[in-house]
Amino acid sequence: MIEYVIAHNPDDRVLDRASKILNAGGLICAPTDTNWQVLANPYKKEGVEKLYRLKEEGQAKHFSLLCSNISMASELAHINDSAFKLLKRITPGHYTFIFEATKKISKVIKATKTDKEIGIRFVPSALIEKLIEVHGEAIISTNIAPHMVDSLDDGEVYSYMIEDKLSHIIELIIDPGEVEFVGASSILNLMQEDDFHIIREGAGDTSFL
Repeated sequence: MIEYVIAHNPDDRVLDRASKILNAGGLICAPTDTNWQVLANPYKKEGVEKLYRLKEEGQAKHFSLLCSNISMASELAHINDSAFKLLKRITPGHYTFIFEATKKISKVIKATKTDKEIGIRFVPSALIEKLIEVHGEAIISTNIAPHMVDSLDDGEVYSYMIEDKLSHIIELIIDPGEVEFVGASSILNLMQEDDFHIIREGAGDTSFL
């Protein structure tokens, strides 16, 4: 089902329903700054398994965790002092940050058990921030690739296409209307104090490194 919302002021009833689906091990879908994302509760095994099954990926592959603030992220990632200062300066933004995972998340996400790493995002989106606020915890996410909805490799993806092809596994699609995606996020490894490096150049400015 598609629920249409106002991007900067989404209906709390829709967000409450989305949170309940996540807590029941279901999947929802919403746009971020970079793409349409499928979202799950990382603490619900069935939800995470559905996410990997949808992407046809092994569970050693990392998916990003969306957080609303640094305090929430610090429960999932070991954030050193210099990384904390950087996050305060540039978030929210078009970045994915790589950290060492804490035990809280490595107990439930298999990928973190392999290399002890985790990807964290602070998405510049009022819709996503409000969704996380209502849900109360970080949300694990992966993008919808065009081929998943029978679109061309560089084609647009719309909510009706997602509903048509993926409604058997995605229970709710939140559509804020017109969305402009910036492209892939920049990936920064912040695991080592004062030794940050760029893994991928993307939409986020990295000239300060």
